[in-house]
Amino acid sequence: MILPKDIEQIINGFDQLNYVLDKELATILFLLLKLEKPLLLEGNPGVGKTEIANVLAAMLDTELIRLQCYEGLDVSTAVYEWNYQKQLLSIKIQEASEKSDVEKEEHIFGEEFLLKRPLLKAITAPKAPVLLIDEIDRADEEFEAFLLELLSAFQISIPEMGTIKAVHRPYVILTSNRTRELSDALKRRCLYHWVNYPDLEKEIKIIEKHLPDIEPQLAMQLVNAVQKLRLQKLDKTPGIAETLDWARGLLALGYKELSVEAITQSLGCVLKSANDIEVVKAAVMSGEF
Repeated sequence: MILPKDIEQIINGFDQLNYVLDKELATILFLLLKLEKPLLLEGNPGVGKTEIANVLAAMLDTELIRLQCYEGLDVSTAVYEWNYQKQLLSIKIQEASEKSDVEKEEHIFGEEFLLKRPLLKAITAPKAPVLLIDEIDRADEEFEAFLLELLSAFQISIPEMGTIKAVHRPYVILTSNRTRELSDALKRRCLYHWVNYPDLEKEIKIIEKHLPDIEPQLAMQLVNAVQKLRLQKLDKTPGIAETLDWARGLLALGYKELSVEAITQSLGCVLKSANDIEVVKAAVMSGEF
């Protein structure tokens, strides 16, 4: 693995992988790699936070290990659990052996019976991976507190085996949609960046990067429309993925400009609720949008 030497190399690396990166975000990613300190990315859903981790792993040519957070996430899902069936089978096999009870116990709590989940897998990987802890705000506060040992010392304690320290420090990215406030203790252990919706110019670049054959006029009209939609009170505000879906949909339908007909026929690409579609369609037909 060859790490980027400067911020410009990160921008170019992401650009080659079709991700348009601004200098501020590139700087914080450079510091993540240089300082080996976790990075907390907060922002609205759909702004590309998760994709940043995917592209970083691809740029570094390393494994992406993802932990998707949710309410009720526990250690057995996130860190490790024992392969109980294999342990029971081993106990049966060893019943007639001359080993002491202590030796038998040590054997069944060996690494061959350990099922590694994302966090343990990340710190025992032979090559430093990118560890994505996605939507940490969905996890319970208890699990957030559990993460503190990993994020500060890059080690995990397993009662039956002791403390396992990282072979190589993973490059950790945490994402949050800010559905709840994260603890100060967690934030102190992380670098921080707020990922906003792209401005007009950047979003046009994103479309052109993914769809180089799109008409410049259509790209401009499309992004203008999406930026207006984000100012509306919608059930689901469109993110960058929806912008790209809409552009692909319009191209598939053969449109070269964003007419009233084009909008009304393709709103299902960019809006994800019946109520939003009805409201926007009415505004388009009345000339208010």
